[in-house]
Amino acid sequence: MNTFSEIPFWLTALKALGVFVVLVLLVLFTIWFERRVVAFMQVRPGPNRNGPFGLLQSLADGLKLAFKEDITPRTADKVTFLAAPLIAVTCAFTAFAVVPMGPEVSMLGYTTPLQLTDFEVSVLLILATSAVGVYGLVLAGWSSGSSYSVLGSLRAAAQVISYEIALGLAVLAVFFQSQLTSMSAIVNAQSEPLEGALFGVSFSLPGWYFLILAPSFVIFLIAMVGETNRAPFDLPEAESELVSGFATEYSSLKYASFFLAEYVNMVTMSALATTLFLGGWRPPFPESWWPAAAEGYLPLVWFFGKVLALLFVYVWLRGTLPRLRYDQFMRLGWKVLVPVSLVWLLALAAINIGGASESAAVRWGMIGGAAVLIFTLIMLWPTRKPYEPSSVPDGGVGGYPVPPMDLVVPPTPRGLTELKEKEALEIEASSERKES
Repeated sequence: MNTFSEIPFWLTALKALGVFVVLVLLVLFTIWFERRVVAFMQVRPGPNRNGPFGLLQSLADGLKLAFKEDITPRTADKVTFLAAPLIAVTCAFTAFAVVPMGPEVSMLGYTTPLQLTDFEVSVLLILATSAVGVYGLVLAGWSSGSSYSVLGSLRAAAQVISYEIALGLAVLAVFFQSQLTSMSAIVNAQSEPLEGALFGVSFSLPGWYFLILAPSFVIFLIAMVGETNRAPFDLPEAESELVSGFATEYSSLKYASFFLAEYVNMVTMSALATTLFLGGWRPPFPESWWPAAAEGYLPLVWFFGKVLALLFVYVWLRGTLPRLRYDQFMRLGWKVLVPVSLVWLLALAAINIGGASESAAVRWGMIGGAAVLIFTLIMLWPTRKPYEPSSVPDGGVGGYPVPPMDLVVPPTPRGLTELKEKEALEIEASSERKES
C-alpha cells in the first residue's frame, strides 16, 4: 500500500490515462468481437468491410452516432436528462481503478505496480460503483418523460437490487477463504499451488479460487451477467417490449454513452472475476516452470487473456439463450441464487472453522459443490400440474383456440376511408341522376 503513496502525481495521471485508453480500445474490440462471434454462430460473415477483418467498424459506428442530431424531448427534465449518462460512464470507468493488471514494474525510472491504486477494502469500491451506476439508468428513465423509459429504469433498479445480493455473497466467499479484501492481496493469495491427494491420486493445481469456490464462481458469473444488463438478462432495454427501455428518448453521444458504460462494465466485471477466482495476472501454470512469466509486463498477457475468455462467455450467452421472462428472471435471483449462496457460505464457514488442510479443502469444496448443485436442481426441477379436462367443449380442432367461423373482420382505417369515399361518390352520382 505504501508503494502508491510514493508514486509522483504525474505518473499516477499517466497511468490513469493509460487505463482510460485501454478501456476504450477494449470496448471497440469487444463490440467487433461480439458481432463477429455471433455472426459465426449464425453462419454469416459479420463486419468485414471497414479496416482489416472489419476492426474499424466499431469506430465507424461511434463516429456515426457522434454526428447524429442530438434531440432532447420537451417533456424531459433537462439537467437530469444530461446528468444520467455522465453518472453511468463515470461509475463504469472509476471501478477499474483498483484492478491489478500485473506486478511491480519499472516505469519511467520509478517502481510502480500495474494498478492505478489499491487499499484495504478495494473490492468494495467495484461493488459500490456498479451499484451507484444504476442511478444513471434510473434517472435516465425518470427524466425522459416517457412511459417506456420509466418501465426500463424500474426494471434496471429491481435487477440490480436482486443480483447485487447474489454477487456480494459470491464475493463474501472469497473473503472467507482468503481473509483479505484488497484486490492485489487476493491475487497474491492465489499464487501458491494446491498440492495433495484426492482418492489416492496426487495432484498439483493452480491455487485459483474457482477450484475451491466453484459454486461461488458459477453464481458470480450468472450475477455479473444480470448486473451488467446483458442478454439473456437485458430486460431494461428489451426492444420487443420497451423500444429501447431507459435509452428510448436519447440520441447521438448521450445514447452512445450508455452503451459505452455497458461495455466498460462488462470488462470491469470480467476483470473482477479474473482477480477473485482466476488468479488475476498470475500465469495459468506453476510459476516454477517459468519464473519470468510472472515478472515485468508479460503478466498483462495472462490477465487480458482471462478477461477476453470471460468476455467470450458474455457473447456466447447472447448468441445461444433467449431473453428470460421477467418473472423467471426475478425467480432465478431470489429463489435460486440467493438461497444457494447462503447454503454454500454456511458450508464454507464450517470447512474453514474445522481447519481443513488444502487437500481436504478441495475435497470438501467438491462435496459442497455437489450438494449445492443437487439443491439447485431440486429448486429448478419443473413441477407438472395434474391433467384436468377442459370445461369448454372441443370445437373439433384438439382444443386449440381458433376464431369463430362466422367472424367478420372489420375494415382497416384505410379501408374505412376508401369506403366512405366510395359511398360519397355513389351519393353524388345518384343525386346527379335525379336532377337530370
